Amino acid sequence: MALIREKDSKRLHLKSKLMGESLVGKSFLKSLEYGEPFKVFPDVSVLKVGGQSITDIGAKAVIPIIEEIVSNAKKHKMIISTGGGTRSRHVYAIAMELGMPTGIIAKLGQSVSEQNALILSTLLSPYGGIKIGHDDIPKLGAYFAQGCIPVVHGMPPYGYWEPLPTEGRLPQNRTDVGAFLLAEVIGAKQCIYVKDVDGLYTDNPKIDSNAELIPRISAKDLIERDLEDLVIERAVLEYLLSAKNLKEIRIINGLVPGSISSALDGGEVGSTIYREDVPAAIEDKGKVGKA
Repeated sequence: MALIREKDSKRLHLKSKLMGESLVGKSFLKSLEYGEPFKVFPDVSVLKVGGQSITDIGAKAVIPIIEEIVSNAKKHKMIISTGGGTRSRHVYAIAMELGMPTGIIAKLGQSVSEQNALILSTLLSPYGGIKIGHDDIPKLGAYFAQGCIPVVHGMPPYGYWEPLPTEGRLPQNRTDVGAFLLAEVIGAKQCIYVKDVDGLYTDNPKIDSNAELIPRISAKDLIERDLEDLVIERAVLEYLLSAKNLKEIRIINGLVPGSISSALDGGEVGSTIYREDVPAAIEDKGKVGKA
């Protein structure tokens, strides 16, 4: 790029459309051109292992999932992301009663998610499991080249700068969001949420026995339904609408043997929430009650 001098201020800068702009003008932002999104790891699957739904159950749930992850490690590259679970809810309750601001509550949640990352990475360590932090993302290529299974805590690194929620003070960007943003930024093959239910339902199936499984639905339609309860954080749906790499997310029941293997292989298991630019012909599969 050429170096030019502005006539009015005499400033030197590179000749670029971005130079000298405030980066807030609506028409200016719409006029910007971008290259194709670079997918750093398009062959990697991000598996988010739920905290309350999986890790808190203990060995009965965790060990079979560890074994299934290991059995797929030779065939699939994976990053394991961890939730916080019951302990994070405990610390949230204490922090809320003490009047802690959102940023502090977010930091507290991060510490619990990191505990679960330490547990899972330790169990996986004989098979190449390695606990990583957010600053280790640039090292993923080296870890995969050595056959490692990286394990990272799911809480996104907003910390003290957690965006303020519209209601209350609980951070809206928690571990489900963290797993999604990780998968998006590395251009992952897929993002799979390992829970303790068969997928997305019209209501919480643990409470409402009449709740129906939703095998496939668009993020836009799901937002418009405004369901009382969801199996994932609502902010994930908003981010999916704006995603440049990820086209869909998958929710599966990790307590059902073989569900992780099937999801990694691209099989029809659990529920899929997809972006609006997926061909409309596929949308018909998302009607409630259809397999």
